[in-house]
Amino acid sequence: MSDLNENTLYFNRELSWLQFNSRVLYQSTKSDKPLLERLKFLAIYATNLDEFYMIRIAGLKQLYSARFVSSGADEMTPLEQLEQIRTYLHGEKENLENSYRTITKKLSTHGLFIQKFHDLPTELKKEAGEFFYENIFPVIIPIAVDTTHPFPPLNNLSLSLAIKLQDSSDPFDIKFAMIRIPRLLPRFIHLSQGIYITIESLVREYIEDIFPGYDVLATTTFRVTRNADIVIEEEEADDFMEILQQGLRLRRKGAFVRLEIEENCDQELLQFLNTYLKINEKDIYEYAIPLNIGTLWDIVSDKAFSHLSVAPHVPKQLPPFDQNESIFKIIDREDAMILQPYESFEPVIKFIQDAAKDPKVLSIRMTLYRVGKNSPIVQALIDAANNGKQVTAMVELKARFDEENNLIWAKALEEAGAHVIYGIPGFKVHAKIAQVIRKSHDKLKIYLHLSTGNYNESTAKIYTDISYFTSREEFRADSITFFHILTGFSKNKKLSNLKMSPMQMKESLLEMIKSERLYKEKGRIIAKMNSLVDPDVIKALYKASNEGVQIDLIIRGICCLKPGVAGVSENIRVISIVGKYLEHSRIFYFKHSAPSLYISSADWMPRNLEKRFELMTPVYEESLALKLLDLLNLQLNDNVLAWELQTSGDYLLRKAKEGDKAINSQEFLENYVNKLYKSSKKRAATNAPAKKKKIFR
Repeated sequence: MSDLNENTLYFNRELSWLQFNSRVLYQSTKSDKPLLERLKFLAIYATNLDEFYMIRIAGLKQLYSARFVSSGADEMTPLEQLEQIRTYLHGEKENLENSYRTITKKLSTHGLFIQKFHDLPTELKKEAGEFFYENIFPVIIPIAVDTTHPFPPLNNLSLSLAIKLQDSSDPFDIKFAMIRIPRLLPRFIHLSQGIYITIESLVREYIEDIFPGYDVLATTTFRVTRNADIVIEEEEADDFMEILQQGLRLRRKGAFVRLEIEENCDQELLQFLNTYLKINEKDIYEYAIPLNIGTLWDIVSDKAFSHLSVAPHVPKQLPPFDQNESIFKIIDREDAMILQPYESFEPVIKFIQDAAKDPKVLSIRMTLYRVGKNSPIVQALIDAANNGKQVTAMVELKARFDEENNLIWAKALEEAGAHVIYGIPGFKVHAKIAQVIRKSHDKLKIYLHLSTGNYNESTAKIYTDISYFTSREEFRADSITFFHILTGFSKNKKLSNLKMSPMQMKESLLEMIKSERLYKEKGRIIAKMNSLVDPDVIKALYKASNEGVQIDLIIRGICCLKPGVAGVSENIRVISIVGKYLEHSRIFYFKHSAPSLYISSADWMPRNLEKRFELMTPVYEESLALKLLDLLNLQLNDNVLAWELQTSGDYLLRKAKEGDKAINSQEFLENYVNKLYKSSKKRAATNAPAKKKKIFR
């Protein structure tokens, strides 16, 4: 067997992520998708790339400056990674531009136009001009840049115009100026129905009104990206909330890491900008399409063109949650599981709302990582605290890009009298658990919700996740201990049935992988997650493969494991599913473990297994375990949305062979849930007895 420390056995994390985002971009090119669905994927691609530059590229630049030699099992240096990333993205830019042009051209045949001001007919130019003077001119500020006017501060991801001007009375007097486009203004201005124009093309038309007495020689739209990673010295923080608020303010002033600019930009303008921005020329991207296409969501959501979008799936409430009864009665009868977003998130909300109102409920404890801006769950916790119940909320203030929202909710919960924990020094709390303690027959009974996803009703409509409700005695002591660890002081405490990181989850995973090796070719592992990076776990999988264990991995995003290597990973297959919904659930199957099925909040990455509080939950109920196993097998048979990772590092899109049935796992689950919903409604209408639960096969 090869040396498992050999760097050639591992893919680079950053380059693997880039390939994931390319699979997202590919969705925008699929002619069988509705046009606004394709436009949506362009927006997702661009938003993903923004975050990648703000965090990952910024981090690599810091590692390079600090002279780190390598930072992963692949042993690529920060500089090597930066160079390959830049080459990859500059090469992919043409695909992005072509996709945008193709989609917008086809949209125009349906009466939806994304244009520039000069493309408008005369009557609409007049309408646009009126909009400019009424809504834009009063709020924009002309910014001169010279010896007495300093270069202005630029917010992260802000859109601006750089301008080269000439004094109308002195052709030798050349000046440079800027106009910042405030974020409160729309990126695409909606004129008559179906016609949008880019805001910069409208502002550009009236520059000489903004700078009277000057002629415009050249203009360019540009957008800057800053380092947005917040570094908090937690051990030195007397007031963590105040330290975090300072960090959020500093985020706006992070180092510049990328410049996006219009194609064929005047070189003097570019030189003027970079005199102040000082961005590596390889991090300057010239685009022939509008900048900041992540804002295309505004057009995607235009209801007048909903016929150009995918028909929405309405999440259904299935048995046992389809009756108007207390959620605690339901959980008393049986363990229950929801497959989001195919099934409704409402029972999760109802779980907390019922607890807030139930006079028998004494205590509610839960973790909050990313919650919505108008969260009914947090409002229910506030109501519970106001009702005199003991409410404990672990609000993770370090949830990246949700810090400000979480700060607001943390303060609101505190004001209501809840006990709020902001985090654990040195760790993030990423576990998804809600615990309700309720009086039942003069005893205290514990009800739990354990999940792979966040308590966020918005993302619950587009992320695939597992919600598990239970009152099993096996989890009682563990759930109490877990919250005691979060709220108090604890050293080296472990749980019995639930598995927790950073103390024990990795150890448990490695042990279960090792145990499958005893069964050689009869060994079987299936694991579904977002990312696989941890080198210890990868080595364990390599060893299991070499013993003959059959391993299937469903990894949506980053995968550093290299499948199909002779003598190392011949028995490992890796697929990635990219479709209408973001695959987010973590499900692990170890055939010869007892139990064999687990759900988790954690990916198999060092940060999840060693630097975060996470939970892995065994599924004891056989029917629910079979349901999860069927879900895994369904996705393994997907030949529409699945991409298969090759030993070379390339991903090949699976296609149904001639004569085979096309299997789109996401579409299958929509249809499956709709069918169950209709059946349950029919039974309810006829008072027919409930049939024995069927598991989809």
